[in-house]
Formats: sequence, structure tokens, C-alpha cells
Amino acid sequence: MQLLFGFLIALLIAFAAYKARSLNKSGAIAATFTGTVIFGIGGWEWAIVLLTFFIASSALGRAFKKRKQGLDEKCSKGHERDAGQVFGNGGIATVFAALYFFFPNELWPWLGFSASLAAVNADTWATELGVLNPNPPRMITDLRKVVEKGTSGGISLIGTIASLAGSALIAFLASLLTDNWSLFLPVTFSGLAGSLFDSLLGGTVQAMYFCLKDNKETEKHPLHTCGTKTTHIRGWTWLSNDWVNFACGIFGVIVAFLTFFILHNSSFIIP
Repeated sequence: MQLLFGFLIALLIAFAAYKARSLNKSGAIAATFTGTVIFGIGGWEWAIVLLTFFIASSALGRAFKKRKQGLDEKCSKGHERDAGQVFGNGGIATVFAALYFFFPNELWPWLGFSASLAAVNADTWATELGVLNPNPPRMITDLRKVVEKGTSGGISLIGTIASLAGSALIAFLASLLTDNWSLFLPVTFSGLAGSLFDSLLGGTVQAMYFCLKDNKETEKHPLHTCGTKTTHIRGWTWLSNDWVNFACGIFGVIVAFLTFFILHNSSFIIP
């Protein structure tokens, strides 16, 4: 019954997000699946964390439109999320929700779930709020190199602070909902680390293309916003932004587990 109830709630939310144009058709189907697993197996605590990520990221995606003018031509996709984006951001969280079914008395599924969402939330906040930085970002692999806003691998002070805030929000909920504040530091740190790892991949091995007509680097392929065919210039062709987001979540989980283990076995955190 809980799984059926989770399916109905997930379907309702996905339909509402589709009508609000936060999801396209494939994204709504993917969100229904992930929501069913997370709501149906995890319960309301897991649902709150997931919905906080989704609502906040959707709202930020629509905010500061004037500041974001021209950035869509760099990004592979818009703010109407498809299945790839849903699974890229929520796939790891869904896996840990499923594992919770087999390990309901263990803390680590909740830690992994929270850390993965903290990482993708941190990355989303950094991307969406980084445009508010008064100065252009700098490439994470060479902080002396100034790049255009929206460039993969570019980081800024405001973007990094936003990343930390987005991570801390998920960490706060993860700790509050379980009344276990030993989670706060590991989840917060994992989110920030995951976001920076995302930028590192974006600046090194993520597939990037070039539009000869507009003379711009872009993630879009095979066609740029102007309709011109884009040419591959660097990175692994299979490593799209969706896979980078997926890796961001995995890295966040690894960092969270390591950090929690170190702190939990020291004097800094009392079990």
C-alpha cells in the first residue's frame, strides 16, 4: 500500500511539474519512477528532502532571467528537465532509497541518499546563482584564466558560497528529520565537494562542442541554438552533462561516507 501511495503522490507531483513546464514528458515519466521508489519505500522524510531539492532547483532555474540571458546557448538543455536530467540528478538517491528497503535499520542508506542530493543541489545552486557574481568566473583547473559565465568548469566566489548553502540546506533537513546532527558536517562537506568535482569534470573531460557560426563553445550537440551543427573540440564524447551530474552525486556519497567515518570515530562527534 505504501508503494501504491508513493506512486500516486509521485504521479501527481510529476503531472503538476509537467504542466508547470519544469519537466517534459520523458522527465515526468522518470520523475514518477524515482518518486515512486523514494516516496513508496523511504516515506515522508525522504519525500521532503527530494521535494526540497526539486522545488528549490526549479525555482532557481526560473529566477534572474535577465542575468541568464545568452547562457542557454552554452548549456546542453534548458530548465524543462528531461529523463536524462532527472536520472542524472536523482538516480543515485533512488538507488539508496531502494537499498533502504533491504536495510531499514541502517543509517548509511539515508546518508547516501542525503549526500547525493546535497551534491546535485549544491551544483544546481552554484550554477543558477553564480550568474550573480559581479566578475566573470575563473576556470577551476587554472584560477588565473577568466572565462565567460556559463562555461563548464568555471567557478566564482558567489557560486561557491551558493553551493555551500545548497548543500547545507539538504544537510540540515537530513539531520533534522532523523534528529541525528552527526550527519550535518559530512553531508554539507560532501555536497560542496561534489559540486567542485562536477566543475572539474566540466572543465576537463566533459564533452564540449563549438559553433562556427556564433564562434562559441557549447554543450549542445548535434545542433547549436542557432541551428548550426556543432563540432566536438574536447572531452569524452559520451560524457554529457547528465553523466557529469550523476558522477557528482556518486562523488558526494563517497566523500560523505569517508567524512562520516572519520568524524564518527573521533572526538568531534559523539554518537
